[in-house]
Amino acid sequence: MRKTLIAVSTALLLALVSAPAQEKGREGGREAAPAHPIPSRGPAKTKVRQGAPAPAARPAEGGARVAPHVEAGNKWVGHESGPNDPRYHVAQPFAHGRFTGGFGKGHVWRLAGGTPQRFWFNNFYWDVWPADYDDCADWLWNSDQIVIYQDPDHVGLYLAYNVRLGTYVHVEYLGA
Repeated sequence: MRKTLIAVSTALLLALVSAPAQEKGREGGREAAPAHPIPSRGPAKTKVRQGAPAPAARPAEGGARVAPHVEAGNKWVGHESGPNDPRYHVAQPFAHGRFTGGFGKGHVWRLAGGTPQRFWFNNFYWDVWPADYDDCADWLWNSDQIVIYQDPDHVGLYLAYNVRLGTYVHVEYLGA
């Protein structure tokens, strides 16, 4: 009888301790669905004619700039300027090393603080490339989830995709 009582008490205690851990990352007991689908891959390398000027920022109907975003079918909108765009030239690519924390859909990171000039998650430090400051004005630097992708066109930069907004910006890795 005593062994049965100990076994039942232990099982109840384990259930009580593990219940809050199961709720982590959930809202109302259910998985929190991302506001926008997470792209399964990053953008394809841009094919730009030699000597062609970089496209201007995409204006919306009212004339305001549209933030770079991902549309259905993994279509990366706003990443058409190619490798010769002077706005994304990095004088010393990978000066702080290369990010090794994981890329793509299987690696969702929660921002832990900062500003566009310096932000972090899981002891990895980053900054938004200055040309993209306007595109992250509505990011929540202490709670948004992001996914990092390699940038196929701009050596030394990565792309940070905001899951809540469906937008992305160019970022530079500052180290761990």
